[in-house]
Formats: sequence, structure tokens, C-alpha cells
Amino acid sequence: MGANMSAGVSDTDPPLQPRLGDIPESCIASVLMYLDPPEICKLARLNRAFRGASVADFIWEMKLPTNYRYIMEKVFDEETMLKLGKKDVYARLCRPISFDNGTKEVWLHKSTGGVCLAISSKALRITGIDDRRYWNHISTEESRFQRVAYLQQIWWLQVDGEFEFQFPPGTYSLFFRLQLGRSSKRLGRRFCNHEHVHGWDIKPVKFELTTSDGQHAVSQCYLDNPGNWVQYHAGDFVVKSTNALVNIKFSLTQIDCTHTKGGLCVDSVSILPTSVGK
Repeated sequence: MGANMSAGVSDTDPPLQPRLGDIPESCIASVLMYLDPPEICKLARLNRAFRGASVADFIWEMKLPTNYRYIMEKVFDEETMLKLGKKDVYARLCRPISFDNGTKEVWLHKSTGGVCLAISSKALRITGIDDRRYWNHISTEESRFQRVAYLQQIWWLQVDGEFEFQFPPGTYSLFFRLQLGRSSKRLGRRFCNHEHVHGWDIKPVKFELTTSDGQHAVSQCYLDNPGNWVQYHAGDFVVKSTNALVNIKFSLTQIDCTHTKGGLCVDSVSILPTSVGK
């Protein structure tokens, strides 16, 4: 009997220490909801309890933008929408997904859940685009859409676009992604042909955007930095309503006909939360 007593736990033994795995999943989830998505995913690797808590729908519902159902309807079929949990929805939307016949892409910023968009040059109205004396569509791996519009030479440059979307409330910035020169690869190395680049140092290019609720922004700058893709800031706009569709019209123009200009690649237009675009 004495032996049995000595083998048991005595009153003087230290109490058992709680472990991370002993914390209820509901308590863990209540903490995870205040963290950023990358932090949640890191903690999910700690143990089974954290992994289970990290997939709770109410956590990821808070991380998704208010318009996530609107986005899902654009890029997912009905069967996919029904079977995905909220974490899976967030993960899928963090990868660029094309829509409108591959001319546009939408994705979420991984850390903030902000809605980001890109519009291909194929979805823009470009003056003279069908005249091969002025413009060509060229293939390139440097574009997310695999093709860009290349201007050889023109007197009147005008690129217009229009886009309607349901944005979450916030401030957004619109950019044109442009490059002077035509890039290609030779023997595995990048090379940029500047043969047609001219006329951009004489007069600035004008960027403009307007929204359906009356916002208007205008900016001007000279195009430079040949051989490099540059995001030219056209302007910002603010979305206040949660469920309203916002129509945006935007343009790039250089219509001074006293000189020609050429050697310009037009890749795309991007719309990003201003905090992300900086």
C-alpha cells in the first residue's frame, strides 16, 4: 500500500501545466479574428487546435470585402460558390482571376483583403488600333494578359476606357501601365528596342478619370524611363456606399498634332486601394 501511495500523485507535486492544445478552439478563433490573414495562417501551423480554429467561417467573413459575393458571381460558377468555405473563398480570391472574356482580372490583396483590378489593353478604346501603320498587338510574358498594344507612330494619341464595378467603401487609385520601347528576349536575356521612341519629351501626356457620382481627377506628366514598365497615376476616387455600382471613365491623351510620337507599349489599367498602390 505504501508503494502504491508513493507511485501516485502527492499533494506536494507541482500542478500539471496547461498546453496550447488545451485551449478551446472557440477561444483561439476569438483571438484569430483580430489578426491579419498571413498571421492567421502562420499560427494555424502551431497545432491541431489552432488549425481547426483558423478555418472558422466567422473569422474569414470579417476578412472578406463587403462585395465578395458580387465578385464570386462574376468569377465562380454556382456549384463552386456553394461548396467553398469562407477561408477557401479568401484563398481563391487572393489569386488573380480573369473575367469578361479574359480582358479583366480581379484579386484581393493578401494582407488587407482590398479589392484590386486590372483591365487589359484589349478592353480599351484606342484611336487607330485597327490600322497596322500605327498600332500592333504583340505577345509578351511581361504582361499579365500576355499581350500589349504597341504604338509605332501617330499624331493623335487617345486611349479611353470605361468600367462599372461594385467596390467596397474606400479610396482607390487608377494607374496606366506603360513602357517606352519594345522589349523582347535574346539568348535568354531581356532586350528593349527603342527604335520608334520619340516625341514624349515635347508635350506631357494627360490622364483623366471621372466617376458616375461626379468625381473628377486630371494629371499630366512626361513619359520617360525607356525600357521599364511604369505605373502612371491617373487619379484617385472615393467610394462611400457599400452596394452601389460605380461607373468609371478614364483616358490617356496626347493630342498635340504639331509632332508625332511613337514607341509606346500600353499594357493595362489597374485600380487598387490607395493604401496598396502607394
